[in-house]
Amino acid sequence: MDTPENIIRDTYKSIPGSAEGLFKDNGSRFISFAFPVETEEEVKDIVARLKKEYHDARHHCYAYRLGYTGDRFRANDDGEPSGSAGRPILGQIDSRGLSDVLVVVVRYFGGIKLGIPGLIRAYKTSTADALDKAGVTDKTAGSTYRLTFSYEVLPQVMKILKDMDLKQKNQDFGTECTLDTWVRLSSENDLTTKLSNINVLCQKV
Repeated sequence: MDTPENIIRDTYKSIPGSAEGLFKDNGSRFISFAFPVETEEEVKDIVARLKKEYHDARHHCYAYRLGYTGDRFRANDDGEPSGSAGRPILGQIDSRGLSDVLVVVVRYFGGIKLGIPGLIRAYKTSTADALDKAGVTDKTAGSTYRLTFSYEVLPQVMKILKDMDLKQKNQDFGTECTLDTWVRLSSENDLTTKLSNINVLCQKV
């Protein structure tokens, strides 16, 4: 029987879609954009797109946290005083316990300097506005596996997938059988053990 110590936590909170926020102070405008993302490549593409779209803005500051453990993150001040932009943005992501989230705040300078406390408040408030509008969703961590096996064990493989309520895709029943299935993190060991017992090659893709 599972105890709290050996149960694998594989659910976490993110945002269901993109959203936009705004904060104004002494003529400066802080336009915030929140996005659900899963890779650094997505982050780079979105930041590059926003820098191109809002090329006349003074700063394009951002922060992100990725993965179900939230172990991949970055905060970027983009020319603002160190710690005055990226960290407050990341702080709002973290205060909500979110991951797989990117927030970019585009600043149009209004001619009046806000000072470090003013900048922190502005980036924090604009980020909060976008995240409040985005809402929260639950995500489940897992992986896609490619199964390779002989026709002889096809009925057993299908029974395992059915019993574990796993969907199958990319089926190819040629000289040998292959298919892909996605399994949540907490069920990975169970699946790979059952499949290895019937000589099924099971590889992450």
